[in-house]
Amino acid sequence: MREGEDRPLTVHQLNELLLISSLVLLIAVAAVRISSRSGLPSLLLYLGIGVAIGQDGIFNVKFDNVELTQVIGYAALVVILAEGGLGAKWKEARPALPSAIALSTVGVGVSVGVTAAAAHYLVDLDWRQALIVGAVVSSTDAAAVFSVLRKVPLPSRVTGALEAESGFNDAPVVIMVVALSVPGPVEHWYVLVGEIALELAIGACVGLIVGWLGAFGLRRVALPASGLYPIAVMAIAVAAYAIGSTAHGSGFLAVYLAAMILGNSKLPHAPANRGFAEGLGWIAQIGMFVLLGLLVTPHELGDDFWPAVIVGLVLTVLARPLAVAVSLLPFRIPWQEQALMSWAGLRGAVPVILATIPMVSDVEGSRRIFNIVFVLVVVYTLVQGPTLPWLAKALRLGASSDTADLGIESAPLERLRGHLLSVAIPAKSRMHGVEVGELRLPPGSAVTLVVRDDKSFVPLPSTVLRRGDELLVVATDPVRDAAERRLRAVGQGGKLADWLDPGGAGGTNAGTRVS
Repeated sequence: MREGEDRPLTVHQLNELLLISSLVLLIAVAAVRISSRSGLPSLLLYLGIGVAIGQDGIFNVKFDNVELTQVIGYAALVVILAEGGLGAKWKEARPALPSAIALSTVGVGVSVGVTAAAAHYLVDLDWRQALIVGAVVSSTDAAAVFSVLRKVPLPSRVTGALEAESGFNDAPVVIMVVALSVPGPVEHWYVLVGEIALELAIGACVGLIVGWLGAFGLRRVALPASGLYPIAVMAIAVAAYAIGSTAHGSGFLAVYLAAMILGNSKLPHAPANRGFAEGLGWIAQIGMFVLLGLLVTPHELGDDFWPAVIVGLVLTVLARPLAVAVSLLPFRIPWQEQALMSWAGLRGAVPVILATIPMVSDVEGSRRIFNIVFVLVVVYTLVQGPTLPWLAKALRLGASSDTADLGIESAPLERLRGHLLSVAIPAKSRMHGVEVGELRLPPGSAVTLVVRDDKSFVPLPSTVLRRGDELLVVATDPVRDAAERRLRAVGQGGKLADWLDPGGAGGTNAGTRVS
């Protein structure tokens, strides 16, 4: 082998690499506990781990491969968006969809314009650099929003709008940053708007089609092992990204929409699917944030600290509130909700990843753009993340739920043309104290087994259900959805739920007994 040629890893070096990776992963997992106690988004702790082991850090690991960081960041973002889409509840997202679309299009445009003007006139960046900074930081981060909002009890309209916005607004921002980073003159704004609209339309069509076809197939084809369903769901979501990008559309929008359809299609083993996606999402976040921390050179950040603070201040107190006010003007949303949406526009790894695009394209001043974005994300996440619950309480927007939704997992019984539903009764469910016969399940479905205190028994119609019970419910294919609706209704409203609703799950069979 010639001198200077790359040598393959030895077994000893591979073992060391695996050991270091395992330690970093364990430290990152432990950081989740710290994050949950402090209220800080976990991204800051992961970034801190990367900075600590990188240049100027404890191990002084020198890493400057921007291309690799961008590729891994894109892959991680696909997984994070897929996890977010699978966890999005359609009943919350549907009423908030118009406002989320407005925030991720009109709102992004307003935010880019105001932030770019501040970067140009206050920080002395040229217009190309200022527009790139404005576009990069105008995207709310899906990972940060998902991790923070799911810990803060907010009205479903607010949560649905913010989560959908974070899933949608990556697409137009990526298109904008790529267009601004191409060498040569920048295209006219109306041409850029047309390209963004076209790519979003293609991505939306691909995501909807792939998601529907994937859900259709998984509901009708029984896989040989339950562990294959989570893999198949993630494969379909990733395929939506690949097909959307290949068709010159927005792959990020495609993967989010496809995952949202899959997550709301009552697929077999749905809780396991979401759990698998959540685990992959955590791994993607940890790897992405640690890698971005490695890419930073801390001693270079000092000169760009105050420019980042100035741009972030304009973004937080002017650009974001103005974007929210303008884009939500037709929807007559109360000012309290608009104020919370303005403060909840969290930035995270996505802006930092997008800041690598001009670096790969060798845009003049791209390293300074990266440093400004990195400092802005860290400083304002430290400010916004922990104060969001306090602001929600001050605005009296906290939403508390007296009941907990049931965890229902479905496994297909192909030869019997039926489904086996596994129902877990949580502590706050109103199914506690209800007799099995009072569930009034539709004909063709029955409670076949109850597991209580690690013991199982076949219930009678008079068996009283308790908190912590697990039920096995067999339902034929035609009544599977009606049986699940009825179980959820009793879990939320008790034995009298839907009693007077002739179209509900109880319907005309309100007196049906289940044995």
